Amino acid sequence: MEDCVRVVQEHYDGDVQKEWNRLERHPFEFIITTGMMDRYIKPGDKILDIGGGPGRYSIYYAKKGCDVTLVDLSPENVKFAIEKSKEQNVKIKAISGDAREVNKLVNGEFDHIFVMGPMYHLLDERDRIKALRSAITMLKDSGMMYVSFILMFAEMIYGMKHMPQLLLMDTEQIYIDEVLKGKSYSGDSFTKAFFINHKDIIPFMEKFNLKKKHFFGQEGILSPCELNILNQPQEVIDKWVEVAEQLCEREELLSYSEHAMYIGQKISRTMGLDEY
Repeated sequence: MEDCVRVVQEHYDGDVQKEWNRLERHPFEFIITTGMMDRYIKPGDKILDIGGGPGRYSIYYAKKGCDVTLVDLSPENVKFAIEKSKEQNVKIKAISGDAREVNKLVNGEFDHIFVMGPMYHLLDERDRIKALRSAITMLKDSGMMYVSFILMFAEMIYGMKHMPQLLLMDTEQIYIDEVLKGKSYSGDSFTKAFFINHKDIIPFMEKFNLKKKHFFGQEGILSPCELNILNQPQEVIDKWVEVAEQLCEREELLSYSEHAMYIGQKISRTMGLDEY
């Protein structure tokens, strides 16, 4: 596992600007995700962003007046996030560290915790469980947790858009076989990565002291035809986003997205059943 961690860290250390630019190249993920998160996050809230890369979401919420702490495996991502936040005249706290040990790296309790990255790269379920349990210890009672996954069909969507020959590549055959079997996949991809069948996410998240609020595709229905939609007039783009936001929680449409997010509320012993 430690070799896997090193490979992932080196991947993100190697091209921070590419990761920062990713959400500009693929804006629908950011638009739909923040649209859902904005329902719960308000100015003054404390946010812990675990695996937040170069800080896109951290800086977005710092601009909204939130107290944001970013923890990321990549020291170069952390350095970039601090520099970028200064450029944009906001303040965030940022440190490098392992998501599985976040409760040893950060002090205090948070209103909101983002886990948008660790579930992509922790190949062993025991490590994914450890990371989420570590995060939940930092979450206030009734606080909100936002957990992202790469969906199993994501690489197929990528292949259809950018690399149709992917199906013929020897290196992709193990992944394709798992797609055909309806299973999840852990192993080599753009780096060491975990792709999950969307039907496995809710059972996995039921292991934790959370009450499900939302489960949605972060790109909605837009990912397969993203390039075509982005080339349309703005009013056309806006209408597609509006429709995608309304459809993003339809389970039968989740495979149109490359990423899915589970939003859960930490169950407090003092909460009545009617409160969640």
